Amino acid sequence: MVDLRGVDLNLLVSLDALLEESNVTRAAERLHLTQPAVSTQLARLRQLLKDPLLIPAPSGRGMVRSVFGTELMSPLKAALAQLEAVVRRQSSFDPFADARRFTIAGSDQAVAVLGFHLMRSWAKRAGPNVQLAFVAGEQSASIERFERGEIDLLIGSERMVPVWAKARKLYDERFVFIQRKGHPRGATPPDLDAYCALDHVLVSTSGGSFFGFMDEHLQALGRTRRVALSIQHFIAAPELVSLTDYVATLPSRLVTRYRNALDVFELPFQARGFTMFAAWHPRSQFDPASVWLRDTLADIAEHWPDDARQ
Repeated sequence: MVDLRGVDLNLLVSLDALLEESNVTRAAERLHLTQPAVSTQLARLRQLLKDPLLIPAPSGRGMVRSVFGTELMSPLKAALAQLEAVVRRQSSFDPFADARRFTIAGSDQAVAVLGFHLMRSWAKRAGPNVQLAFVAGEQSASIERFERGEIDLLIGSERMVPVWAKARKLYDERFVFIQRKGHPRGATPPDLDAYCALDHVLVSTSGGSFFGFMDEHLQALGRTRRVALSIQHFIAAPELVSLTDYVATLPSRLVTRYRNALDVFELPFQARGFTMFAAWHPRSQFDPASVWLRDTLADIAEHWPDDARQ
């Protein structure tokens, strides 16, 4: 048996030309190579296949195929045609006809924002044989999960995107201040003093911290705020604030669905926002199904409801 791991596939293309032409010079012209180069390839093929392949004609003019060379012609041509078809095949993915299972990893606020709208519109975007799962996203473990095929896509802020991953920007986000409707402090935007004096709910994704991103900004201004509660999940914060006198600072798109129960104001200080990305393993760069999923998420991000941008 020939070990193909060390075989240059170009040799098979040359072999096809040599067997069909039974002439090194004509094969070289067909391959756009020099005659010495094709002669060298013929020598390598003879050694590899342990057969002369082409032998001098009994008449002394030209060459003829060996028995083995003749036997190779048909299967070799068929194999090359199949290989060419694979390489040139225009792959596609039809979400209503094909079967696929997607797993998306993401922060809970990414799932609550993008994931919610994707799930809400899933029946219109894909057929019953395309399944979708969301799992918690952790940047530190994402490379192993990608390599094991456990996740197809990671959605999160720039902090979550691994340096080795392919990524696509989905949208820019900003932070807003929220309180419940009818809050005792009134329905006007807070100034910096009022903001710092209120009882805040902090979302600490790592868990248990009472110092977060907004506290870094306040510290730079020489100010501090009162953090009364620390929770680990973004999705719980709007509900908690809507039912209590606590306040919070959250991504604007996250609070969109709670606008009937919340007052939403701009912050009384300048604060950096963040950018949401979709990230994937480089091996999925040209996978039609993966491309479809990424395009679908990008479409949701681009055509976000108008009231989410207010």
